[in-house]
Amino acid sequence: MKLGIIGLPGSGRSTVFAALTGARGEESDKGQRKDQRIGTVRVMDDRVDFLSRMYQPKKTTYAQVEYLLPSEGLVGSSSQTEGALWNQVRICDALIRVLRHFRSIGGTEPTPEADFWALEEEMTLNDLMVVEKRLERIELDKKRGKGPENDEESLLLACRTLLENNQPIRLDSELSTSPVLKGFTLLSAKPQLVIINNEDDDESMLEWQQKPEGLEIMVVRGRLEMDIAAMAPEEAREFFAEYNINDAALDRVIQSSYKILNQISFFTVGEDEVKAWTIHQGTPALEAAGEIHTDIQKGFIRAEVLAYDDLQKCGSFKDAKKAGLVRLEGKEYMVRDGDIIHFRFNI
Repeated sequence: MKLGIIGLPGSGRSTVFAALTGARGEESDKGQRKDQRIGTVRVMDDRVDFLSRMYQPKKTTYAQVEYLLPSEGLVGSSSQTEGALWNQVRICDALIRVLRHFRSIGGTEPTPEADFWALEEEMTLNDLMVVEKRLERIELDKKRGKGPENDEESLLLACRTLLENNQPIRLDSELSTSPVLKGFTLLSAKPQLVIINNEDDDESMLEWQQKPEGLEIMVVRGRLEMDIAAMAPEEAREFFAEYNINDAALDRVIQSSYKILNQISFFTVGEDEVKAWTIHQGTPALEAAGEIHTDIQKGFIRAEVLAYDDLQKCGSFKDAKKAGLVRLEGKEYMVRDGDIIHFRFNI
């Protein structure tokens, strides 16, 4: 999964990005584009560690999350460059919105709530232009005798009503999750995590006058946590204790990323590899099999499933099987977080 980091100039987006990508010593990559950076970070999971110790595989693979940082210069300089920013983050599954809650170098007081609503307005206006453009095209097609397929027009009209009233599409779960609208990559439909970027010594949550609905909100002391991310583990632990930080920003952001995207992990194990797979909650076994390989999905027979907690209690797969905790499930079985699965298939 990929999350785009957005915010007004001076919000500390780059600092937060550095805190996230530097926490495990993992480098960000610009790839072929000079106007963005992408950080790919491992999702550290005690369950993967336990399984790796048990099976002693040749390879251990953790789940990964990508964080995309568009160039700071693209934000707020002109309508053309703002459009370029939005086009970059459209491909993301969710957005992380960074709000400045610290005094700037020039002494300017922060206005995080006003900044939030300014970005909210930009996104809704951008989406409104996309929706209206498509509705105009549909009208032209209808005049030529070609009507819209499925419920596209009615869904777009519902989106327009929301957007004209300055309401983000994410407030309507039917619209924000509609497969018909997925290709439009509407910004205000995306799940969002709001990061309140505080001063080093300020761990308090922002007191909102008008708190936004349906969003995950967390406090990060970006500059402090960026510095800590660059420290040796022993030194970092001392600073965590001194500044009353229980978990690194990266781990908190990853946890929230999974939450807002409704993601879970299942595991495959063996002598060759122990691996964590990330899927959407409510994914049936047949689709989960396809995450591993399309051939496994095509030739699916059964899924041999053992809950991680049951394996941990029993101490071995053999003992769990003796206790009747290993079960065979069909293609409609909804995979649960922590399931250890062996797919039986035939091609």
